Amino acid sequence: MAVIYGLLGALFNLSHPGHFISWGWIQISLANLIVIIVMVVVFLLAMVIPLPGKRRRRGGSQ
Repeated sequence: MAVIYGLLGALFNLSHPGHFISWGWIQISLANLIVIIVMVVVFLLAMVIPLPGKRRRRGGSQ
């Protein structure tokens, strides 16, 4: 597992300060903003995409 972390650390430079976005009194790091956006997109997709087997249950019960 340490080898994997070493390889990932070699790909990404982790020794620089983070990037921050400021809107008035709100300040958020770019990494956290990206994570929040991905979470919202996954949530919206979960609301829109039908569950597997849903079509089978509707048609098969009647």
